[in-house]
Amino acid sequence: MGAMRVLLLAAALLALACSHGATASDPSLLQDFCVADKTSQVRVNGLACKDAKDVVVEDFFFSGLHVAGNTSNKQGAVVTPVNIAQVGGLNTLGISLARIDYTPSGLNPPHTHPRSTEILTVLEGCLEVGFVTSNPENKHFTKVLNKGDVFVFPKGLVHYQFNNGVTNAVAVAALSSQNPGVITIANAVFGAKPSIPDDVIAKAFQVQKNTVDFIQAQF
Repeated sequence: MGAMRVLLLAAALLALACSHGATASDPSLLQDFCVADKTSQVRVNGLACKDAKDVVVEDFFFSGLHVAGNTSNKQGAVVTPVNIAQVGGLNTLGISLARIDYTPSGLNPPHTHPRSTEILTVLEGCLEVGFVTSNPENKHFTKVLNKGDVFVFPKGLVHYQFNNGVTNAVAVAALSSQNPGVITIANAVFGAKPSIPDDVIAKAFQVQKNTVDFIQAQF
């Protein structure tokens, strides 16, 4: 009976571990590939699979990361994503990519990826990067990165990149989801549609309502 109890306990622990692994990232692949059928009306966690006989090599291909993005915006930075929206073959594979271009003083503003960890590599220039841990500590981890340096942003934590150099900077980020999602903090708080009530934001940020009105007008 003792051996049987040990065996049952081991089986239970294995099942728990497998269950945790299955829910810790994107759904696991159950076939060679599941190219997204973007015309399907079926709603699943991800996208429905295209019929295998209709899959072509272009479903696994993207061209354009060698081209600098257009940084003519208020932040002076732009993200060129390569996720399931661009490459249908990424469906169920749990990975995606992005190129980020920054002008001097360009900023990829504080944001989160609700479904993904991010690992960033600087290809050109230098970047000041950082992330903040969850409540109550809200500890700020920050580092200046140079060409060839790599930095990890843990899943779901607020993070940013700022070009503190005098030349343009370029980075490539790998993300642990086919669709990592992005929540830019300023846009979410001050640019929500319909707007979050002034008194809510004013109390949260401990500022006057006219200050909230001014900031909301920027979005």
